[in-house]
Amino acid sequence: MEQNPHFVALAWPHHYTLPFNSNRKTEPYEYPQSAAALLAIWEQSVRASHDFLSEQDIRRLLIVVRDQALPCLEVWVLCDETETPIGFMGLSGNKLEALFIAPARFRQGAGKLMLHHARKLKGRLLVDVNEQNPQAVAFYLANGFAVSHRSPTDAQGRPFALLHLSEPD
Repeated sequence: MEQNPHFVALAWPHHYTLPFNSNRKTEPYEYPQSAAALLAIWEQSVRASHDFLSEQDIRRLLIVVRDQALPCLEVWVLCDETETPIGFMGLSGNKLEALFIAPARFRQGAGKLMLHHARKLKGRLLVDVNEQNPQAVAFYLANGFAVSHRSPTDAQGRPFALLHLSEPD
């Protein structure tokens, strides 16, 4: 990872940065460019980690992420020192609804950094993870989450089992 990764907060339709590193100044982060960058990270990350999804599934989910998820979530973007997004997370209260890292940045600490930031903001976190994504399941379990229960389908009723994880009190 770069020396000084920092977070950018996105709040649609108003956009602003909130530096993770207090030595950085606040600057605008524009929606059209940021949305394209986040969707590219989402798609690359999903293709690298969700091999149980078909091409059609990915195309349908991309539209949901673009039109429904990102506009409704508190979105935080992790950028490298050149202001290039390398990952993002979406929060709804204390629930981590999304955490996606560019595959080139997998296993370099970006996910842990984002979890740490989310915990600072929200305290004890909840997250749902696809059971068919063993890398994500292992990541969350290694970072203190425990399975509270399992659903045989995802929120849309598709046959993608979800593990509902929480952090201990």
